[in-house]
This record gives sequence, structure tokens and C-alpha cells, in this order.
Amino acid sequence: MVRCASQPSRRVRVQAAQEEVQLSGVVFQPFSAVQSELAVVDKTNAQVQSFARVNFVDVCEAAINEQINIEYNVSYVYHSLYAYFDRDNVGLPGMASFFKAASEEEREHAELLMEYQNVRGGRVRLASIIQPEVDFNHAEKGDALYAMELALSLEKLNFQKLRELHDVASDANDAQMCDFIEGTLLAPQVKSVKQVAEFVSQLRRVGKGLGVWEFDRKLAADVAAGLVA
Repeated sequence: MVRCASQPSRRVRVQAAQEEVQLSGVVFQPFSAVQSELAVVDKTNAQVQSFARVNFVDVCEAAINEQINIEYNVSYVYHSLYAYFDRDNVGLPGMASFFKAASEEEREHAELLMEYQNVRGGRVRLASIIQPEVDFNHAEKGDALYAMELALSLEKLNFQKLRELHDVASDANDAQMCDFIEGTLLAPQVKSVKQVAEFVSQLRRVGKGLGVWEFDRKLAADVAAGLVA
């Protein structure tokens, strides 16, 4: 008669499992661990604070609202540039369509930040935006180059502000917010800086006359084809 090797008793197996948990240092007792969070939810007034808010500090909430304001201010400047180049006595439809698209993109970024604020349980607080210029003709550079250099300075400034927003999230040890800023905002912002920098270089080469008209024609075609953000 062949006997099977004896199996450890249930008590031995449970004891071994407990020892393994203790050695790993990972101990999770769901019913007791959830009590503290349950107490917070129970006391939360939905009219005052979001139920979804977790590990989201006030400084991050405030910084997001500041960045929303920045995005709207940049969008407002681009919208003014669109209106300028769309005038009949300026007549550069490529520049107009480029700045219209750029204004919409910045507004989309503001809305992304607003959506994220709500996801994290913060509150969106919109601030005032500054009235932009209405005329962009520069005596030496002309309007096209001056406008694109202005756009480059705004794109670079926006990049720096996004880096500062990332620093706030990093200082707060908010890994999820850092990931959102890096993947959703910083990555396309770097591309925008590069793109506008190239336009500045090209406009500096072509001068203020026929070259600007040729540049505008190509820009209009690229915007229509979706090759320009």
C-alpha cells in the first residue's frame, strides 16, 4: 500500500501565511483601515467639499487655478492677433487662421485644467484676464514677425509656468498631478515652442514684403491641412 506524502494541516498553512505577511511588512486589514476614511466621508458636507477629494492639498488647487488664468490670458492675446490679421487692410489669412487655432488650443488647455480640478475635488475659481493690444504693426519688424516673436515669448513663458506648476505638485508629493502635467500639458507645450521658434526664424529671413505674403500662403495651407497646431 502506497501512502501519499502528508500535507501540512490547515493551521500550519495559516500560520505560515501570517508569518510571511509579517516578514514582508505589508499588513492590510480592510475593515479597520477604512474606518478613518469612512469617518471623513461621513462628516463631509458635499456643498462645501468634494467627496472625491483625497491627498489634494490647497496649494495645488490654488496653483491650478492660477494656470487656468494664464491659459485664458494667452488665449485672449491670440484671439486679438486673429482679429488683427483678419482685417481687410492687413489681409494675412494664414496668420489669422493660425492665431485663431492657437487661441482655441490655449482655451482647451484651460478647460483640461478645469476638468482636472474637478476630478481631484478642487474648486475652479476664474480670475480676471488682461485686455490685450489691438494693433501689432511694428515700425522695424513689421506685423507678422512682431506677432510671431510675441507668440514665441508667450509660449516660452507658458512652458516656464507649467514647470512651476509641476514643481508645486512635486513639492506636495502629488505623483498623479505630476503625471497629468507632464503627459497632458508639458509635452505639447515643448512642441509649440519649437514650432513658433521656426516661424520666427523663417520670417526673419523673408523680410517685410513679398516674403511675408508667401509665408502666409504656406501657413494657411498648413493650418488647413492640420500640420500646424
